[in-house]
Amino acid sequence: MKEKKTIRDEETKTTLKNRLARIKGQIKGIETMIDEDRYCEDIIIQLLAASKALRSIANLMLEKHLHSCISKAIEDGDTSIVFEIQTLINRYSD
Repeated sequence: MKEKKTIRDEETKTTLKNRLARIKGQIKGIETMIDEDRYCEDIIIQLLAASKALRSIANLMLEKHLHSCISKAIEDGDTSIVFEIQTLINRYSD
């Protein structure tokens, strides 16, 4: 089976990497909060913020995927893409 790849423009790569860097910072901050025995609610709030940030990246990736990879596959007549997007949407909505 051939490995699929997506070529992304530099602006998209930079946007994604910057968001991930911020999330890394949030996670590092959460680790520090745990080490410092911070109050549970404060840690939970930060965990939820990191989770929301990850969801935001997933939303962006899904949008890009639909407009590029999925659109191209449909144009090329690749019907297997229907199963792929169905599986992805099921995972996404969990």
